[in-house]
Amino acid sequence: MARKPNYDFERREREKAKAAKAEERAKLKAEKKNAPGEGEVDAGSAEAAPEGPDASANKI
Repeated sequence: MARKPNYDFERREREKAKAAKAEERAKLKAEKKNAPGEGEVDAGSAEAAPEGPDASANKI
């Protein structure tokens, strides 16, 4: 015998899943907006502050 449908519960579960998905998307969008651009390098700052073990050897 088939189960009796519980429409209210099923709708709440769908809405909960939809809200969680929207929250995750909003979080990722905010992180992407606040994150510095990857691949974008400021040429002036890269030359002014070299990094690495041989950084002092680069200064003359």
